[in-house]
Amino acid sequence: MTRKILVTSALPYANGAIHLGHLVEYIQTDIWVRFQKMSGNECWYVCADDTHGTPVMLRAEKDGLAPEELIGRVHGEHLRDFSGFHVAFDNFYSTHSVETRECVEEIYARLDAAGAIEKRDVEQYYDPVKRMFLPDRFIKGECPKCGTKDQYGDNCESCGAAYTPNELKNPYSAVSGAKPELRTSEHYFFKLGACSDFLKEWTLSAPKEGQGNPDAEGGVEKRRLQVEAANKMREWLDSLEDWDISRDAPYFGFEIPGAPGKYFYVWLDAPIGYMGSFKNLCARVGIDFDDYWGPDSEAELYHFIGKDILYFHALFWPAVLDRARFRTPSGICAHGFLTIDGAKMSKSRGTFITAESYLDLGLDPEWLRYYYAAKLNGTMGDIDLNLEDFVARVNSDLIGKYVNIASRCAGFIDKKFGGRLTRTDAGWLNEFRAAAPRIAAAYEQREFGRALRDVMALSDVANVFVNDRKPWELSKRSGNEAELHAVCSEAIEAFRLLTLYLKPVLPKLAEAVESFLEVAPLTWGDAGVPLPEGHAVGVYAHLMKRVDPARVAALVEANRESLAPAEATARAGEKISIDDFMKVDLRVARIVDAAHVEGAEKLIRLVLDIGETKPRQVFAGIKSAYDPAQLVGRMTAMVANLAPRKMKFGVSEGMVLAAASGKGETPGIFLLSPDGGARPGMRIR
Repeated sequence: MTRKILVTSALPYANGAIHLGHLVEYIQTDIWVRFQKMSGNECWYVCADDTHGTPVMLRAEKDGLAPEELIGRVHGEHLRDFSGFHVAFDNFYSTHSVETRECVEEIYARLDAAGAIEKRDVEQYYDPVKRMFLPDRFIKGECPKCGTKDQYGDNCESCGAAYTPNELKNPYSAVSGAKPELRTSEHYFFKLGACSDFLKEWTLSAPKEGQGNPDAEGGVEKRRLQVEAANKMREWLDSLEDWDISRDAPYFGFEIPGAPGKYFYVWLDAPIGYMGSFKNLCARVGIDFDDYWGPDSEAELYHFIGKDILYFHALFWPAVLDRARFRTPSGICAHGFLTIDGAKMSKSRGTFITAESYLDLGLDPEWLRYYYAAKLNGTMGDIDLNLEDFVARVNSDLIGKYVNIASRCAGFIDKKFGGRLTRTDAGWLNEFRAAAPRIAAAYEQREFGRALRDVMALSDVANVFVNDRKPWELSKRSGNEAELHAVCSEAIEAFRLLTLYLKPVLPKLAEAVESFLEVAPLTWGDAGVPLPEGHAVGVYAHLMKRVDPARVAALVEANRESLAPAEATARAGEKISIDDFMKVDLRVARIVDAAHVEGAEKLIRLVLDIGETKPRQVFAGIKSAYDPAQLVGRMTAMVANLAPRKMKFGVSEGMVLAAASGKGETPGIFLLSPDGGARPGMRIR
């Protein structure tokens, strides 16, 4: 029976480049979708850029662009990178679209009519410097649950807790660095708390009959969520609070109908962007939207996401869909994070690697697809890209095992047998054909690593066969033509079957093999049908290069960035004039706030009062010597007229003065301080 399936990946935010961490999800989803299509199912894969919210508005303002110009440019960059890694969306769209607006307004109207929307006056943080209410993600502070510093205002990346910005300890504005003020504003709420009973049933039960995915035995999967995700839901379901779905102007997004100056919160319209993208596809290719999203839909709907946004997809999203009388997802497929060489991605180490740089340096995208697939499974566990292992595994598995089979046998078929195969139904190949259901079940369950281990074990079998029969020796002795023909034909058939099983992971390489074999695009049903005797194949050409470790090293170097703040140093003994010295504007500064910088090994973020209307933000490489909490209130000295420096974490607007030990001395960094009585803004002469 043909299944009808709609699949989505999380929407990439239109405010930055695609990097190797992002690609874990899109490659995982693409592999699963390709497998479904190879299996004969009607499977659609849609996605879109997530375009709304304050970050896009501020980024566009900083770049001197209209938000629409920024998201248009980023959309092209994202599509380029996804295409470069062979991620084959049926539609890659934008949430800033007519279709998404229509869906958002329809859902909101249904929720309002159902009594699921409530207006309330709330206290909200306001940035007095930027003159705007701050979205949750632009307020940072200490997690109220575990105490981790530099956490966003909606959820903690350390312990996973969800909370309101008002609960943060020691909050500060991520826009200006100023201490935010609490002000009252009317907001619109979705009554999530009233959905508690529905969500308890939904998160722990099976999908609606007809909407579940068959398992290896042909039954229905018994849960919508992975075990780890369901366990997490139990924690959250005990403390559900109503969800604030509005934001005040200035804001880039869709204005709430009948509420001037009020906008839908990006996390309301972002998942609705799945519907908007699919609606656009429906209009283009003639699909019935309600067949997939209507309340009586029997199609399957799966969202592939990172575990960090599970809360939104497994609580808010199904509750909104249910109250708005749309179908709910069949499953939420959450994955873990990517580490590189056992650590978080880091610009200083060169492991914050962009998709664009990987492709620009000529690395084969299918190397990475294979490596990720070999480590992916159906759990929420993190995976590690070990660069040394990456080189070794790709070269060993894909070159040394898989490609090796064809490269050692295909030439004999062309040169000695006119490019035609003899019989390919030898008994030893039954093991290869019998593996098809087993490997299919692994792909279905997202156990890609298990599928590839099975494929490589079969590759070992094929290589043992070739090694034992030694076609290169058979070719040198007359009278062995029939045996040579059989050995090489059977090896090519094994290679075809292995290619079929690898095709979801290596689609472009599979296309090259299909061209060499002169066969139609391989489908899963082809596993049981051997190539016929007399089948003609083309001339074999080299299929894949080995990974050069030097090229991987160059990739790391190309992505390496120094995160140390700008330093002005003079060689010992070098003379400067008094005029040179007077160019440096040294000021007394009071540290009004200090915090660790997420993702930075050396930096502390300082907010400095130097007597100006707006405090200065400075990133200082003093993390090894100081606890941020001990710096608040301290007086120091800073260079006030240093040109601002744009960094990953924001703009550094000066430099504090510190002494550092030299060679042979006890290591240390010592922040300079003025005598008592000095006030912020005083000129140091």
